[in-house]
Amino acid sequence: MHRTYARALFEAANDKGRLKEVHAELGDFAAAFRDVPELRRVLRNPELDTRAKSQLLEELAGDADELVRNFLRLTAEKGRIGEIDEIAAELDRLVAAEERRLKVELTTAFELTDEQASAIVRQIEQATGRSVEATRRVDPSLIGGLVLQADSLRVDASVRGRLNRLREELVPSR
Repeated sequence: MHRTYARALFEAANDKGRLKEVHAELGDFAAAFRDVPELRRVLRNPELDTRAKSQLLEELAGDADELVRNFLRLTAEKGRIGEIDEIAAELDRLVAAEERRLKVELTTAFELTDEQASAIVRQIEQATGRSVEATRRVDPSLIGGLVLQADSLRVDASVRGRLNRLREELVPSR
């Protein structure tokens, strides 16, 4: 359901030419939702009346873009405000696709140098035709190689992954 809400907000903001602002403001609200446990508890509390949640959101989002304020009120009234983190993540994905940006996570066994990371990013950009925003993570259990995660695509070119595939070929599961 969070995809439906994110798509509706994306289309409304895009139609009004305010996608960048709406995206940023919803992202800020989702970060507050994640970082402030008290806010999360209140908004996820099923015993709290939806009107009270809407009023709280109106006060919290007082300076926000009108689309964001209305959207937060609507999600509260529909009982979906507890999914705001997922909605914001989906909106982020939609905006990245619109801007032809690809977010990837590079996981390696050892810390990459900036030159190594840049070379990998350039290869991904050439292969996809999109600009790439990469985050890096180190997981020593990979032994060597790398794991690339982009949306639902996962490419495992790690030594651990190769060993696991070899094990599966040698000893198929029954």
